[in-house]
Amino acid sequence: MEKVTVLKDKGNAALQAGKFSDAIKYYTEAITLDDNNHVLYSNRSAAYAKASKYHQALEDAEKTVQLKPDWGKGYSRKGSALAYLGRIDESIKAYEEGLVHEPENQQLKEALQGVRAQKFGNKGFANPFSTPDLFGKLRSDPRTRAYLDDPEYVKLVQDLQRNPNSLGHRLNDTKVLTTLSVLLGINLEATGDEDMDTAPPPTRKVPRPRSETQKPQAKVEKMDEDISPEKQEALKEKDLGNQVYKKKNFEEALKHYNRAVELDAGDITYLNNIAAVYFEQKEYKKCIEQCEKAIEVGRENRADFKLISKAFTRIGNAHMKLGDLYSAKTAYEKSMSEFRTPEIKALLSDVQKKIKEEERKAYIDPVKAEEEKEKGNELFKNGDYATAVKHYTEAIKRNPDDPKYYSNRAACYTKLAAFDLGLKDCEKCVELDPKFIKGWIRKGKFLQGMQQHGKALSAYQKALELDSTNSEALEGYRSCTVAVNSNPEEVRKRAMGDPDVQAIMRDPAMRLILEQMQNDPKALQDHLKNPDIAAKIQKLLESGLIAIH
Repeated sequence: MEKVTVLKDKGNAALQAGKFSDAIKYYTEAITLDDNNHVLYSNRSAAYAKASKYHQALEDAEKTVQLKPDWGKGYSRKGSALAYLGRIDESIKAYEEGLVHEPENQQLKEALQGVRAQKFGNKGFANPFSTPDLFGKLRSDPRTRAYLDDPEYVKLVQDLQRNPNSLGHRLNDTKVLTTLSVLLGINLEATGDEDMDTAPPPTRKVPRPRSETQKPQAKVEKMDEDISPEKQEALKEKDLGNQVYKKKNFEEALKHYNRAVELDAGDITYLNNIAAVYFEQKEYKKCIEQCEKAIEVGRENRADFKLISKAFTRIGNAHMKLGDLYSAKTAYEKSMSEFRTPEIKALLSDVQKKIKEEERKAYIDPVKAEEEKEKGNELFKNGDYATAVKHYTEAIKRNPDDPKYYSNRAACYTKLAAFDLGLKDCEKCVELDPKFIKGWIRKGKFLQGMQQHGKALSAYQKALELDSTNSEALEGYRSCTVAVNSNPEEVRKRAMGDPDVQAIMRDPAMRLILEQMQNDPKALQDHLKNPDIAAKIQKLLESGLIAIH
């Protein structure tokens, strides 16, 4: 099942990179090898949904549920696909079924809230975005007030006014859920990161719970009454600061933000905004100091943990600019402890990779690598292959760009019959030095041991291109040729199980070329000048379906 894992990982990488067709292809190949793997169907469902192929996404989601009926993710996939297809009632039912199996699944709960909100807009309820004085209502609520300074947000609201049916495709947008919360008077806000420093709460008072019959407008009026004149003036100064900040007039922005702090010294947002200015001015040490002050003020005044998290994130970003990876890592970890978001997680993962790479580079020492190789060679001669592997591994860590260390370790894996690990070392070896003939020969031997004679033939062929008289390569090539041709029917059956081979054989142009090769072998040389055709012929050679004599 190692190949299944490799294909799944390739699919995941393609999906994250936005290459949805490639992701679907890799997941499909993996499913061909393991058609009872519920995770593969779930991932392919996600890829189909990203590619706007919602019917196929639904089919895979239903297969996921069939294979793993107690897994919440399957119901989440199904509910999402149904929502995109406009089958809202069925989508609600799917999410509800998922919650039966996983009652605490937050993703299912939030998605269910979202589709229920969409149902309000489609069945028996007026379009919430057609509310009279829509923008006045959004301006009066502190949750959406600052959004209106963003032209993209205004355009988004106008689009939803004209086309309310597009709401279902926008429910992953935190701003849309916040806006619906304001317009409908219900809490639809999903957990996620807020837009940076544009919509802070005007007061740090904990809002009192309201009854279901209480109108949302009454809540807004009550909050407005709680804002003192000084706080209202501070909000105005912040808005003025935001306007000039967007115009890159940072000095003017600082004046407004500092004035806001004078009027309301207990609001973390104004301090965060000052830090944002310092960051843009490349005053990274000042930015860090300001963020630390913001965190202190925020904790004293029980600020929203999202705002404190944001300050820690900016500290991490500033340390990254200063080249202090370890301090950046600490700041991102603290940010995650306050409020977890995919963005912060990605930043933390990135800095961890950079730290690991820096540590790897610092560990490189070619002299010590040679010492470890000599120790491994001695142990190999004495038959202690497992311990020899450890020393070759240390040699690789000390000098990862020398192919002979991978080749030596692969020789140990041969003795230990660890073919998959040995093959990886051989592939790395010839990647580092394509002219390293021993790497190609060892690769061929591993592939032979794994009964992949077609691919082994290609490896030996590469070796013979480097040295046509090499006895090991010649012997390996001959034995693989015999194995490939020993049972033609079995070879054909195995080859035709490969989706790539099937596609090549269905190609009318390739079938014509193969016929020409049978009648006129010299025609092959002309066709091999075309890289695409050459790659396809190589694939057929590796599969054992054809041979060139």
